[in-house]
Amino acid sequence: MALDVGSAEVARVLRDVARLGQFFEIGIGAGGPGWEPFPGEAARLVAMTEDYAVRLKTRERRVAGSLVFQGLAARIWSPVVAAGARGVVPDLGALRWYWAPGEAIAFRLDEPSGWRVGDAAEAAALIHPMVVDGLLKPLRDVLSTIAGLAEGLVWGNAAAALAGSLNVGAPDPARRAVVREVLAREPLAAAGGFGPEGYVRRSCCLYYRVPGGGMCGDCSLLKRDHSFRNVR
Repeated sequence: MALDVGSAEVARVLRDVARLGQFFEIGIGAGGPGWEPFPGEAARLVAMTEDYAVRLKTRERRVAGSLVFQGLAARIWSPVVAAGARGVVPDLGALRWYWAPGEAIAFRLDEPSGWRVGDAAEAAALIHPMVVDGLLKPLRDVLSTIAGLAEGLVWGNAAAALAGSLNVGAPDPARRAVVREVLAREPLAAAGGFGPEGYVRRSCCLYYRVPGGGMCGDCSLLKRDHSFRNVR
């Protein structure tokens, strides 16, 4: 599908969704030194994983790597899904990012463009391959080398980050519809499902192994009704 939404409109939609919170922010325009294509060089992800390990007080690199992946996935899913729910899917093919120890993660598009979509299914058909194949699989490849992350954990984290984006902001049926459409596609569909108590994943992000940590609300290790409903 050809790009059919210009820079001004995509920038307007991204500014609109950024009002939901920090996890929904994608900046517009050229950045300064330190910005690189996502996921970029392994050195940055190594440093980030080590920084997370120190701050979480864990010696397990896979725990820190797991939480790095989940946090980055949440930062990618949140704005693109919220924008898709408003009828415009930004093209993240040229997504760039910045991080340094002690500084916040930031994302940016130099010259935004995108696609106009009519419903949740159209939005999901664009968002899923762009994010899963174009961004998260390369991120998985690097972090799996660094931290030895299992495949099930990776896609459980990606699915949990996507479902968790609905917990920010007022209830939004359009955003929820896009999330459910994306979650219905592999490898996310195999990662969990919606039950009586909300979304439940089939794997664990390992946060319980952080000193003072616990189990997340969607954790498979919690005792609950695991009779999943179809994510659609």
